[in-house]
Amino acid sequence: MKAVIMAGGFGTRIHPLTISMPKPMIPLINRPIMEHIVNLLKQHGITDLVLLLFHQPEVIKKYFGDGSEFGVHITYVTPLEDFGTAGAVKAAAKHLDERFMIISGDLLTDFDLSKAIAFHEKKQAKATITLTAVTDPLQFGVVITDKESRITKFLEKPGWGEVFSDTINTGIYILEPEVLELIPEGENRDWAKDVFPKMLENADDLFGCDLQGYWADIGNPEAYLEACQDICHGRITVKVHEPARSTEERIFISPDAQVDEQARLSGMVVLGGNTRIEGNASLTNCVVGRNCQIEEGVTLEDAILWDNVYIKAGTRITGSNLGHRVRVGKNSVIESGVVIADETMIGDDVNIRPNVKIWPRKVIESGSTVSTNLIWGEKWRKSLFEGALVRGMTNVELTPEFTARLGAAYGSTLPKDSFILVGRDAIRSSRMLKRSFVGGLLSAGVNVRDIKMISLPVLRYKLTTFGEVGGIHFRQSPEDPAATEIIFFDADGNEIPSGTAKGIERIYFKENFRRAHHSEPGGIEELPRIYDFYREGFLRGLDSDLLKKASPKVVLDLNHSPAADLLPGLLADLDFEVTELNSHVHEKTMDMSTDELDAALDRLSRIVKTLEADAGFWVGPSGEKLRVVSGAGHVFSNREAISVLTVLVCAAENEGRLVVPVAAPQAVDELAKAAGLTVERTRSDGCSLVDAARSRKVRFVASMDDRFGFPKFQPNFDGLFATAKIMELSVRAKLSLDQAFATLPRNHYHHLELSCPWESKGGLMRRMSEYAVDQRASFTDGVRIDSKQGWVLVLPDQHRPIAHIYVETTEEKVANELIELYRVKVSGWLAELADIDPC
Repeated sequence: MKAVIMAGGFGTRIHPLTISMPKPMIPLINRPIMEHIVNLLKQHGITDLVLLLFHQPEVIKKYFGDGSEFGVHITYVTPLEDFGTAGAVKAAAKHLDERFMIISGDLLTDFDLSKAIAFHEKKQAKATITLTAVTDPLQFGVVITDKESRITKFLEKPGWGEVFSDTINTGIYILEPEVLELIPEGENRDWAKDVFPKMLENADDLFGCDLQGYWADIGNPEAYLEACQDICHGRITVKVHEPARSTEERIFISPDAQVDEQARLSGMVVLGGNTRIEGNASLTNCVVGRNCQIEEGVTLEDAILWDNVYIKAGTRITGSNLGHRVRVGKNSVIESGVVIADETMIGDDVNIRPNVKIWPRKVIESGSTVSTNLIWGEKWRKSLFEGALVRGMTNVELTPEFTARLGAAYGSTLPKDSFILVGRDAIRSSRMLKRSFVGGLLSAGVNVRDIKMISLPVLRYKLTTFGEVGGIHFRQSPEDPAATEIIFFDADGNEIPSGTAKGIERIYFKENFRRAHHSEPGGIEELPRIYDFYREGFLRGLDSDLLKKASPKVVLDLNHSPAADLLPGLLADLDFEVTELNSHVHEKTMDMSTDELDAALDRLSRIVKTLEADAGFWVGPSGEKLRVVSGAGHVFSNREAISVLTVLVCAAENEGRLVVPVAAPQAVDELAKAAGLTVERTRSDGCSLVDAARSRKVRFVASMDDRFGFPKFQPNFDGLFATAKIMELSVRAKLSLDQAFATLPRNHYHHLELSCPWESKGGLMRRMSEYAVDQRASFTDGVRIDSKQGWVLVLPDQHRPIAHIYVETTEEKVANELIELYRVKVSGWLAELADIDPC
């Protein structure tokens, strides 16, 4: 008698275990599941096997060969396409000219197959289906038989209202070859859905044979872990190839495995070849594959480790499965139901929460808590925030599920029944993620004022008024169109401090969400007149009479952003003569690459010159960033724009203070000093700059990324207001932008970025601080050294593995020498810190 082993399934329900191998090859007690089926068939005298393959067939062929190593003869059949369970057997019909058995390659069972064969012969059946009783038949095919065991009814995967029996089809059939005549060649057919119901309709001899024993369909990761634990707890006996340590215990250790004397092994433990258990490690009911290393202090209970796994000292793993070549750092905790797929690297002090699934080749940073499945992204970060920002790949790292949880975590930090302002840019993915985030907020009992698509400065301005305890803005990342950024603001429109961000993170990772009573979730309301708030303040913050009299002529590139709905109208109220570009707002706008931005600015420059306009402005997608073009068509760099605006402010104002980052050009100080104004240099992050700009004496604040603010209107960065304010300053100072630019000192300014690993940033700044100890240095942000020649600033980037070097001098030759000197110096320090040859 032959047997057909069904081994062609894709195994998608059992991902991530089957990402790298076909399902029948998943290890069970260090042997593929299908090898246990081969042994069972051999035990009942069936040694002529036909293996039906489809998904990754070579992996199975390579392992089993012709079957001689396993005491059987194997014939392989690989259909050209997916023909279903019955259609695939039809494809092997030429090998099935006698009675045969069909059995799945991913079952774990100890059924008495000989009893089923005897039953089939006794009944002289055309087909016999082996049946067994289960407590939960909903996920299987239910079968009912009459008193003679003749099958009378089938029902596939019924609901509880449809269940008429607890007896199910086990997927093990005994068939006469003429049954194959019911299956058309080359067509997709299923035994339970097509062939057996057809036999029932034809009144063929179709019988059901009840069998007692262990039977498990290993269809998903939970069933796999349960089957492994059933073996370890003695609920089913399978052949173990590793020799037993003694007859009194169920400890099986490969001859070349090493176990230190202090190690404690209890229950059923299987250790594969060349595996080493060190020190006082403790293993209870565990299966460990080949070439594994378990360090001292490790505790494994009900754990399944495949081959080449390395567990470092102090780690505890309970009821989980680790795939091939997984590495786990020190003192980590992996809780029950966790499945970690092949080649994943887990750092020290990591906590992986129950039932989490991690797909192959992921990196979990040290100190992380992993509470949700990690499927598509490459890395699990131990922190969510970069300053006040959460950034991630859209629908990969930032999914609707993630943002809903983040919203619930944020809402849990706020008072119940408080109000949050929520807005977004024009991009559809921002709207998708915002909606799920709002759901999380509502679940925590927090109310939402949804201002929908809106420019960021308008949202921040509303926060400076009253009514809300915070605000959120969703936007496409200006650095990566495939990423989304979620920015958190406090009640004053300022970016939230790091302490607040850490508080949200703690709740997110601990899943300690505050859930509102079912009658008390938050509500959603709209603010239809929010533009009126902004318009009123905008016009009050400007000299309207002066602007109306001057009637500046400007060209606006609105970049398809929400600013197009507001800014042209505001400027028209001030009698600006406005030419609009890209003013149609649409939802699929993608952020520009550097080349596309350069092309847009070049086009804007040519239009400004052609129209003989006073200035041109390119408005960023969120309405914060602003690029300025002079009437002569000169596109100002960020550094030039800061200096030009300083000239205008100093000419128009008699007193006050300017706020700029440490890396801003020296011209700001020289111009301010000459005009009687003062300069405050702060850290370069937006939060520090806006904080410093809250004083009423501050006239102007600028960042190093094209953001400008005029605190008389609002301390936050505002590209919309800056457009009008720059023209007002130009009129008041009686200087065009080109004339202001012409007055600037001609210093030479260089900026260089060097790769700098996160772990080297502290060491680099220590080296720079030691180097600067005898020099005129400041440490506001990075280390800045001033000299007669100029100044140098070495500054680690906050969010990227980058170190910045800034140099400004009056002579170009000196600037070139200084930037090269510090490039070599910083590169050398980084090489020493990485313990590599700087050459």
